[in-house]
Amino acid sequence: MAVNDFAGIYIFMLAAFAGWVIIGNVPAILHTPLMSGSNFVHGIVVVGGIFALLNATNTLEQAIGFGAVLLGAGNAAGGYAVTDRMLAMFKTSDAKPKTQHRKHAVHHHAKAG
Repeated sequence: MAVNDFAGIYIFMLAAFAGWVIIGNVPAILHTPLMSGSNFVHGIVVVGGIFALLNATNTLEQAIGFGAVLLGAGNAAGGYAVTDRMLAMFKTSDAKPKTQHRKHAVHHHAKAG
């Protein structure tokens, strides 16, 4: 391994630890805005993965680029879906619920007697 490889691994480990510490101390009330921001970051990961995939020269680099695109796109799409559902919980509903009640007619048959 070259010195650049060790520097890359060190930066990755440092970023992972810093992200774990920062995200672990976020209060629950800030989860939705943070989720939207992380979706933006995952969009950048997808672009970086596409760039890595296009510039790949061997099979390992292609696999890493493909994995970055796949995981980044899945995480971004899932994040937007979760954020949308969370924001839907805070919307007020002015319309009546769309439950259907069927009126059952009760027929009383009089016995002739």
